[in-house]
Amino acid sequence: MAKLTKEDFISSLKEMNLLEIKELVDAMKEEFGVDPSAVAVAAPVAGGASADATPSTVTVSIADAGAAKVAVIKAVKEITGLGLKESKDIVDNKGVVKENIPSAEADEIKSKLEEAGATVEVK
Repeated sequence: MAKLTKEDFISSLKEMNLLEIKELVDAMKEEFGVDPSAVAVAAPVAGGASADATPSTVTVSIADAGAAKVAVIKAVKEITGLGLKESKDIVDNKGVVKENIPSAEADEIKSKLEEAGATVEVK
């Protein structure tokens, strides 16, 4: 007997009605001792668990101001809403720009700071 390819198997399934597919699943359970529907349900659960591994909030900090320190200070001032002196202190001390923010917002802040010439850490 010739081996059935995935494409052949899927095209055969497309031609079956719901009752025939249920009978096929029941026969697979009996023959192999495995419920194919349980495998299909387990896959999204495993994918969901890996999504939880990424942190929901992050901290953005300055690693290095680079050559354009004034531009970085202005960017920090714009992002944080702090005064010029406070923004300069953050840049000089390689401090935290924003804490406990969503990853999307952190990416925007990181791109603005890198555009200004800074090296940024997202933790």
